Amino acid sequence: MATIHCFGVGLVGSYVAKKMAEQGHHVHAYDPLPSRVQGIPGVFVHEMDKNDDPLNVMISQELFGDPSSLDSANSIVVNMLPGDIGHKITASLSEYPWRVVDLSFSEQTPEICNETAIRSGCSILWDTGIAPGLSNMLLSEAYRNMGPLVGGIVRVGGNPTIPDSGWSYMAPFSPKDVIAEYTRPARVIRDSGEVTLPALSEKHEIYVPDKGKMEAFLTDGLRSLLHTIPSQKLSEFTVRWPGHIQKFMDISNSGPINQEQLTKDWEYDSEIPEFTWMEVIADGSESKTMRWTVIDHGSSDGHSMARCTGLVTVSCIQEWLKNPQLLDAGVHPPEDLPSDVISRIISKMILEGVQIDGPEIN
Repeated sequence: MATIHCFGVGLVGSYVAKKMAEQGHHVHAYDPLPSRVQGIPGVFVHEMDKNDDPLNVMISQELFGDPSSLDSANSIVVNMLPGDIGHKITASLSEYPWRVVDLSFSEQTPEICNETAIRSGCSILWDTGIAPGLSNMLLSEAYRNMGPLVGGIVRVGGNPTIPDSGWSYMAPFSPKDVIAEYTRPARVIRDSGEVTLPALSEKHEIYVPDKGKMEAFLTDGLRSLLHTIPSQKLSEFTVRWPGHIQKFMDISNSGPINQEQLTKDWEYDSEIPEFTWMEVIADGSESKTMRWTVIDHGSSDGHSMARCTGLVTVSCIQEWLKNPQLLDAGVHPPEDLPSDVISRIISKMILEGVQIDGPEIN
């Protein structure tokens, strides 16, 4: 069995840690607030203070100060820390000859670490969630099948099953990252070139089956797809219940955003039914279209966003353990994964109860 070092065990990170432990792997958890994995068989929790660097804790406590003692052939480091903290850790990890799965979501993406990773012999697979992540894999399959795209759209969101009179939203990950998602200008493809549009623009109504009318608005989620998928037009939209984003816009236009209040208002409540939904549409030449939908309502093993995100990460880890030569040294987006790997990731998610409909991938 392998050793999995998990940096960050919040809602998604704890799901990944538990799944890997259930499969018999030795899991090490590094988080100052590790309550979600305390007492889980197979998960060893490393005590940390709030300001401790998990990489330093790992090297000092588990490797006894000697980074070269890590068995890189049977170990993977999984970075599931939020935002800028996560990027800082990935940059540090790129200096070691290890395998790294990077689920952190920061404005600064890890391609800038590519030369460092190649020099050190480090392999990094980044953005291994549902979107970005699975969405990238699906669009890459569309490109492999249809060639350069006429257009591509990703719409994705995790929301309460029934809207309420307030925000109609619970944050499944760091509220700070959600706020950044709402305020960061969106990089998209228009007329075959990259342009930047205001965050939350191009808002439009959509119909989600069995849920009804919802709203979609531009967010900066294409990331590596801006450079890897030739297309005349590419867009990524976040999906929320009607009224949610207008309420955010009204608050942000009235003055500084009160992050503490939003963190309280968006607090996750496990008693409230929720769901994650995504559609990926790719239009090719000669009126060809490929469309996939993903939906999950959570299960006894976790929140829907934790499942949809975490199962992609878990599957990527499993594939890399099975084939240590899957990726060369350097920084790799999910589009670099071959079709057979993507097919197995989708099959594993379906086996776990996630509904995925669309063209079969071989």
